[in-house]
Amino acid sequence: MKIAGFDIGGANTDLAVIDFENGEIKNIEVDFAYLPMWSNNDDLSRVLVELIEKICPVLQIDAVGISMTAELVDAYDTKKDGVLDVVKKCEETFTCPIAYVGVDGMLSKDEIEESPLKAAAANWIATAQIATLISDNCIFIDTGSTTTDIIPIKEGKECAVGKSDFTRSATGELVYTGTLRTNLASFLDKVELNGKEYRVASELFAQTADVYMVLDLIGEEDYICDTFDGEGKSKVDCARRIARVVCADLEMLSMEDIVEMSKYIHQKQVEQIADGLKQVVETQNLDLIVTTGLGKDILDRPAAELLGLKVKSMGDILTDDECTVAPAVGTAVMMDKYLN
Repeated sequence: MKIAGFDIGGANTDLAVIDFENGEIKNIEVDFAYLPMWSNNDDLSRVLVELIEKICPVLQIDAVGISMTAELVDAYDTKKDGVLDVVKKCEETFTCPIAYVGVDGMLSKDEIEESPLKAAAANWIATAQIATLISDNCIFIDTGSTTTDIIPIKEGKECAVGKSDFTRSATGELVYTGTLRTNLASFLDKVELNGKEYRVASELFAQTADVYMVLDLIGEEDYICDTFDGEGKSKVDCARRIARVVCADLEMLSMEDIVEMSKYIHQKQVEQIADGLKQVVETQNLDLIVTTGLGKDILDRPAAELLGLKVKSMGDILTDDECTVAPAVGTAVMMDKYLN
């Protein structure tokens, strides 16, 4: 049985193709594509097929599982509209069995059409399937390009208090911050540099990908999103954008200054995630953290260690590439169980 699991996000669409034999995973292959759904959602069908074709012929796929967060993009008036549009495009793309990750498990097209919001931003349900392979009692943190999920698991089952992005934003279980696409001004009021505090400009000058390029925590191959100024992704390009955050430029600031600023910004984002994690820890009385996603080592491990918590990595059972698309892997696993 060869199953494709997709996680269709607002900015990235992730794929995991898993070969199952009697319910056991024999092989995993993954890929992803940058697809800004706020402007290019009509390209979704083409991208889904192209991603699979990079791994195997589409006709070899026996079933497709879908999780999504793309329904929140501003191309849709409501999340209901977004869910239904994604479902419509997926159903038109594939002829094999399809099901969708919802807060209650896998759902058919008919079930989604009756209750569309059950599938809205439910990809963390899929990631929980993988986290339980490490511990039945833990909190997993998944930081991707844009958001951070902080989900408690007890006795092998997720036990999140919130069941939607809206409700999870109040429980600490969703922190809307990520490794690549987060505007620095969204979590900074000031930046410390050379013993002084500088108030930041609330503009679309720089994003977290710029910071982590400067700090050598990601490479250009990881910087998959658009830049705010439409320019390049080299360290100098990134430094130029970071300088603008304090209304400066590279004639006024040195690269050493930019590195110092970047270290400060990194720490502030770690503290932002730690704040949500602390809320979940205190609510659930759990102290083991399982990290995954692109930010698992950049942001999640430091956030857990800041709170003095025990940390394990999903990288203990998956490759780094598989961790980056963990919801897609989990979606394929859920689809296999759904069929059997």
